[in-house]
Amino acid sequence: MVTNVKGKKLVIVESPTKQKTISKILGSDYIVRSSFGHVRDLPERDMGVDIDNNFTPTYRPVDRAKRLIGELTAVAKNAPEIYLATDPDREGEAIAWHLVELLKLPKERYQRIFFHEITPAAIKESFSHARKIDENLVNAQQARRILDRIVGYKLSPLLWKKITRGLSAGRVQSVAVRLLAERAKEIADFKEQEYWTIGAQFEKPQTAPKFWARVTKWQGKNVEQTTTYHLFAEDYKVKNTVFDSEAKLAPINELLRKGPNTVVKVEKKEVKQKPKPPFITSSMQQDAYNKLGFSSQKTMMTAQTLYEGIEVEGQTIGLITYMRTDSFNVSKLLQEQTKKFIGEKYGPQFVPAKQPVYKSKVMGAQEAHESIHPTDVRRTPQNMKPFLTADQYKLYELIWLRFVASQMADAVFNTVAIDIAAGDEKTCLLRANGRTVKFPGYLSIYKDQDEEENNEDSQSALLPALEEGDQLTVLDINSKAHKTTPPPCYNEASLIKTLEKHGIGRPSTYAPTIKTILDRKYIARQPKTSKLVATDLGITVTESLKGFFKEIMDLSYTAGVEEKLDQVAEGAQQWVALLSDFYTNFKRELEEADKGMQRPAAQQTEEKCPVCGKFMLKKRSRFGEYLVCSDETCKGKINLSSSGEKVAPEQTNEVCDKCGAPMVLRTGRRGKFLACSAYPKCKNTYSVDANGNKVASTGPIVTDRKCEKCGKPFVLRSSKRGEFLGCSGYPKCKTIVQVTPEEIAQIKAAHEAKQKANSAEK
Repeated sequence: MVTNVKGKKLVIVESPTKQKTISKILGSDYIVRSSFGHVRDLPERDMGVDIDNNFTPTYRPVDRAKRLIGELTAVAKNAPEIYLATDPDREGEAIAWHLVELLKLPKERYQRIFFHEITPAAIKESFSHARKIDENLVNAQQARRILDRIVGYKLSPLLWKKITRGLSAGRVQSVAVRLLAERAKEIADFKEQEYWTIGAQFEKPQTAPKFWARVTKWQGKNVEQTTTYHLFAEDYKVKNTVFDSEAKLAPINELLRKGPNTVVKVEKKEVKQKPKPPFITSSMQQDAYNKLGFSSQKTMMTAQTLYEGIEVEGQTIGLITYMRTDSFNVSKLLQEQTKKFIGEKYGPQFVPAKQPVYKSKVMGAQEAHESIHPTDVRRTPQNMKPFLTADQYKLYELIWLRFVASQMADAVFNTVAIDIAAGDEKTCLLRANGRTVKFPGYLSIYKDQDEEENNEDSQSALLPALEEGDQLTVLDINSKAHKTTPPPCYNEASLIKTLEKHGIGRPSTYAPTIKTILDRKYIARQPKTSKLVATDLGITVTESLKGFFKEIMDLSYTAGVEEKLDQVAEGAQQWVALLSDFYTNFKRELEEADKGMQRPAAQQTEEKCPVCGKFMLKKRSRFGEYLVCSDETCKGKINLSSSGEKVAPEQTNEVCDKCGAPMVLRTGRRGKFLACSAYPKCKNTYSVDANGNKVASTGPIVTDRKCEKCGKPFVLRSSKRGEFLGCSGYPKCKTIVQVTPEEIAQIKAAHEAKQKANSAEK
């Protein structure tokens, strides 16, 4: 409801949380309203793009915006100034443009503002940089949306026709699935090799401590070898040695024990190690997965709440900057604040001589935003902990520590490398490496996984002070057998890293892409390890597509499209020309695929149909594999688990209240349910609770209440918003009636009583 807003300046943001936070910051001279995200989009049930008319899109208001636009129009009518404060990216720019179109705002009536953090200073500063809508940014977002819509709406029907119903494809998601499908093939093709390593424990007589060294050269040749496997997305390097059998180690054992073992080289160095840059979207998602176990979606949802504002002692504060970014930039003001904070908290020696500057190595990085960092470094995680949920605290601490570490002095190490000759230097050479911390620098608060592993492996404190010519005594010799390992399966962190490396997608697309291909069962998580693996369905779709759509399924082409979209955003490329170039080749590939793509043949099995006894065929749907009778007139079917095992129905004590046959517990795509064992003659089913107990019929409950429009009885139905009464004449009659929980309970009780009476009569 619009009340008491005349004369106030209007600010439109995207989310209700931001509305609440920014309202408190701007005060009574402004009225802040939320668009609740997107207000217009392409239609749900058709492509909505006129390909023959310069790819003209047809936009329609989303359902929730239909009522909202009326309210915003009424408020805008009385506002002397209108500011569109949607997110500072292309998607936010497009939402602002859609608002202008729907509200019918002339150019002189609005200003576009944006900010990278929700703080009083940043928001008030944004008004001094107000501008009009950047049409280049809008066109880049439009081109991306239309491109993805064309691919999805043209490829999905092809997959329905050639593979199975319900499948879908997308420009970025299909390449992501291919990465996992190719990795599965690489792992299957990997040939394991055995190799051996050998080392010796030494001491200098009358000197402590003892230490280990490994053999690095034998008979003048390097022992360690690196085999490079040329994989689909990157080269995979496997280290081994020339010793492919234990027998080859015998001469080395003999030489080491015989001696002499002489120190031939001692090399000492001071090495500096720079901190990692502040987080960007991809590195935050990777670190949150590796250190906190957060999925990319959970990371982004949690980061969104930290960005939009947390209630802290009666004040709503945005704790971090905008979380969809590929830039390492940090404001000079925050750098000065952080420099002072580090000096006061950790000591002046932890402040670097020069403020660090990080340059992005991300392919196609836009560098338009700032990195992800705290809005005020003085709000330490410990101080904010009482106001945060457990997940918010963990992520905020990770972001805070990474940022503060990025602004600290380098870590400094003293390193030493000792070469030892067994017998003759040209015959056998061993090396011992050591490292001690001279100054911890940023490592005093933040370590990456690889840095922790380096520290664990270091024996630096155990190396004695040695000089060239020192004679050493062998105390022990250790040889060990190893096997080369195949390239690892992807997890969310490594998949995002690979997508980023090849410039596939953008910061806002990583999490939704992974969620989409998981939901569509093209990939799956391994239960214990959470590794991502391509399913049989994902592999089948990938193989079908890459044979006909070489460009769409190619890493470099997908990255090239992103570069062209960047050029549209910069005004250096026409978006219609980009789409036209793409569609010319895509249309030809579609026609060839329609003629040449073959439906995967059903696999014959030795399993007998439980209904008629004939052999069964293995088929695949978007919900997984299943067995179906080879006789098309027979309804025999057996579901298979994700591991390919038969999902047999479980016997129960329940009796069907329609035919009297025993009920069995079956598993469907929505979980377990009770079904009559006389299926397909009797199709009676019931849903069950977590313990497998019957709770209600899965079908709609027919009531005694009649529809006022058509006279047919109402049935009790359910949706994600709850239960309601809908006309049984649907879809011809779409009348619905909302009912109270008490009325629902009465309807269910009457239905259950009627079922019991029917069962007693039988």
